[in-house]
Amino acid sequence: MNLKTNEVYSGFKLLESKSIKEVESTGYLFEHEKTGAKLYYLSNEDDNKVFSVSFRTPPTDSTGLPHILEHSVLCGSEKYPVKEPFVELIKGSLNTFLNAMTFPDKTMYPIASMNNKDFINLMDVYLDAVFNPKIYDEKGIFLQEGWHYHLENVEDDIRYVGVVYNEMKGAFSNPEEVVNRKVQETLFPDTPYGLESGGDPDVIVDLTYEDFIDFHKKYYHPSNSYIYFYGNGDILEHLAFVHENYLSKYDKLQIDSSISIQQPFKEPKEKVYSYPISNTESTKEKTFLTMNWVTGVSTDPQTHLGLEILAHILLNSPSAPLKKALLQAELGKDVIGSFDGGILQPVISVMIKNSEESKKEEFKKIINETLNSLVEKGIERDQIKAAINITEFKMKEADFGSYPKGLIYGINIMDSWLYDADPSMYLEYQDDFEFIRKNIDQNYFENLIQKYLLNNNHCSLLIAKPEQGLVDKGDNEIEKHLKGYKEQLSQEELESLIKETKDLIIRQNTSDDPADIEKIPVLPIEDIGKKTEELPLQIKKLENVEVLHTPIHTNGIVYASLLFDIKNVRKEYIPYVALLARYLGEVSTQEYSFEQLTNEIEIYTGGIDFDIDVYANSKNIEEYEPKFIVRGRALKEHLNKLFHIMSQMIVHCKYDEKQRLKEIIQSSKARTEMLFMSAGHKIVANRVNSYYAKSAKFLESIDGIDYYEFIKTLEEDFDNKADEIFAKLKETSELLFNKNSIIFSLACDEENYDEVTNSFKSLYNQLKDEKVKRNEYDFEMGKFNEGLMTSSKVQYVGKAYNVLDLGYEYNGALQVVKSIMSTEYLWNKIRVQGGAYGAFFSIGRSGTLFVGSYRDPNLKETVNTIDNMSQYIETFEASQREMNKYIIGTISNLDTPMTPAMKGNTATGNYLRNITQEDLQRERDQVLSCTIEDIQNAAKIVKEAMSENYLCVLGNDRKIQEAKELFETTVHLFE
Repeated sequence: MNLKTNEVYSGFKLLESKSIKEVESTGYLFEHEKTGAKLYYLSNEDDNKVFSVSFRTPPTDSTGLPHILEHSVLCGSEKYPVKEPFVELIKGSLNTFLNAMTFPDKTMYPIASMNNKDFINLMDVYLDAVFNPKIYDEKGIFLQEGWHYHLENVEDDIRYVGVVYNEMKGAFSNPEEVVNRKVQETLFPDTPYGLESGGDPDVIVDLTYEDFIDFHKKYYHPSNSYIYFYGNGDILEHLAFVHENYLSKYDKLQIDSSISIQQPFKEPKEKVYSYPISNTESTKEKTFLTMNWVTGVSTDPQTHLGLEILAHILLNSPSAPLKKALLQAELGKDVIGSFDGGILQPVISVMIKNSEESKKEEFKKIINETLNSLVEKGIERDQIKAAINITEFKMKEADFGSYPKGLIYGINIMDSWLYDADPSMYLEYQDDFEFIRKNIDQNYFENLIQKYLLNNNHCSLLIAKPEQGLVDKGDNEIEKHLKGYKEQLSQEELESLIKETKDLIIRQNTSDDPADIEKIPVLPIEDIGKKTEELPLQIKKLENVEVLHTPIHTNGIVYASLLFDIKNVRKEYIPYVALLARYLGEVSTQEYSFEQLTNEIEIYTGGIDFDIDVYANSKNIEEYEPKFIVRGRALKEHLNKLFHIMSQMIVHCKYDEKQRLKEIIQSSKARTEMLFMSAGHKIVANRVNSYYAKSAKFLESIDGIDYYEFIKTLEEDFDNKADEIFAKLKETSELLFNKNSIIFSLACDEENYDEVTNSFKSLYNQLKDEKVKRNEYDFEMGKFNEGLMTSSKVQYVGKAYNVLDLGYEYNGALQVVKSIMSTEYLWNKIRVQGGAYGAFFSIGRSGTLFVGSYRDPNLKETVNTIDNMSQYIETFEASQREMNKYIIGTISNLDTPMTPAMKGNTATGNYLRNITQEDLQRERDQVLSCTIEDIQNAAKIVKEAMSENYLCVLGNDRKIQEAKELFETTVHLFE
């Protein structure tokens, strides 16, 4: 592409272009002359194209205005006046990413697609949404997405209802999230970072519709916009589209959206807060202690990178010295370190969980002593080199899981661009790495500690204490306030409020005009590929080992996985398999101390991880293969080192480090407790599936409530049980790591195969060669229907059953049913009308049907909605155009782009789950040929599955007690 600096292309002046070797791209910086809109384009060969339009949106209070607006602008626009254009796009586009994001100081609207036509369609809907939303004409959007007084009849009690209101009630139910928010509040009392851009539920209800509209008028203007393109698209076509359809209609404005700098504190601050726990939960060892430092500005990329690496050295490496010192002092049960570099003034934090307020002085003392010692004696050089290498490896690998790498680059660009600095600053990192490496011996990191941690008064010590009854107290205050509010309303005002509520309900229940729906662009069904992608998998033999090789280009990185058969382990030892996955790699081996092991991993590899996966047979859910997986990645020149380190970890691990074992058990318990509050829908999904599915019951033993009870028991009596735990861990490892029960899975270039397998032999030859009896586990199954009570302010509701057990066969049409239910019935009933943040419908090839809600203010109403699904499906009608949309949206979910590592893991997973290429193609064919009759026929399947009435709910204790007739058992999850 031959674009010239200072030339104007469709109203955009090219200010700068340069090659950015780190991301294999050319970066082009433009400015729109008429409006001042900024635009950056990363040109490369990636066909997964990304677009985003972002705005600098500093909050002025904690009403959550930026967050509510992010939701609201996607609820209809001038060109696309339907109620939910966002949902319409989910239904009928080939997007590889579609969402919106609220940050502390910006709001981003990103999309991605590999289809050129689809990419333009998505971009058009998003641009019209942000610049021409219906919020000016329809107050109901604000009432639905933000908050409103809900009153349907004069005799009813008034309630607060709103999607963001309930989402943030859920977020504020997680003590760790509350602590993180309070950290920002204490460090930045005079800037937008001290406010909650997502919204504090207690303050959200102060937001007025007028302020909401004024915020959009001020900030959602091209002059305050940051537009980003990535990939191999036609940039000239895209520039012309943006200019002609949108920006040309505006003139430049002077918009003050600048982020102010928080002036340094003259002395450190200390704050104490309370967070809620249930009335039955003990307050003992439930306090959070966190120390936090503001560290310079994000427009200094070299220091920013140095501080990111320093945080890894001190807190995030398994052998991090500050983390180690705090754990050994037994001040709490877990230590979490973080570096928040996505704001103007980055923050380093260290948090201790499950502690006591009385330990705060010891907490401060150990931090200061450890940091001073590191400055005086120096940080171990291998530890520094390891942290640098692992950070650089991950940047080069650019493996961001399900997020397109182009999106991550776009977020990285905003970390400097938003503050009027060079947008490519965080993409061009190689020189900064070289500078840091050259200055290691000039005490580079020790000087960072001295300047930004020890000699820095811009810091805070925050203490978050548990308080029983705080949820009830808050609920009572809200009820009292709403009762008083209602009493002071006149009859005319009450009738007005009832009318507003009923008008909103009518709006929510009224279908869009078909003519408006047809304005949403839809790809022709003919544009959809008929053939499913074939992941290459070569099944080979190496001695007695089954080798599963995915021969693909991996840029010189080898992805190697060792899968060991867990059924070698006796039933009572299953939880020890999960504990072993945490233990290995966090203790010493025959050759390496714990610290040396960590350094070797980070210097020579991209990481070695331990995982457990359960591969349920797609043809028979009663059959499943649980595997203990050792995953490693390394450049091919370090293969011998990779397998040598792996062998040390699994064959020559030491089972005598009592203090480390204690710390691992305590940390596991603390992190599991946080998972219950942050990802309750996942806990509920597996729990309800475990009532009838052996594979899910197995998962409960290693990663659910059953495992939590196991780990809690070990912690409570650790001193007496330590020797027994070590013996069982060692015995478990000896049963697992056996030559006769291993599968070797790898993803690498074809030409590297022999080199990889030759290196693997060095590990294989060290494994035991003994015949081991395989076990078939006999689990207690049943319809337990539990109500799991916590201090949460919201619920996670789940119902499930297996349709194969009812005599039905899996059919790809059920995936279209999933799309319809997720974007129509459940979305409208549970999210739009019920005010929950999310609702799910999932169906797997092994027959497991799960329906659930996320951050849901309701319980009985949601169960009733789920139970009535089949009626909606039975009477479902749609035009052919609408059916095509559902089919396209379903194909989009099936065609998720994958990284090389994901391709290797997926190919292996399909093989172990007995999913053939023919199965995948049949499913795709069934999706593409799905008819209305196929959807209606699914009503019977869904009805029978939900009629089995397998139910689990995690949520507020009072809500669950009020619905106790739904449950066989109600239990308090925490003591």
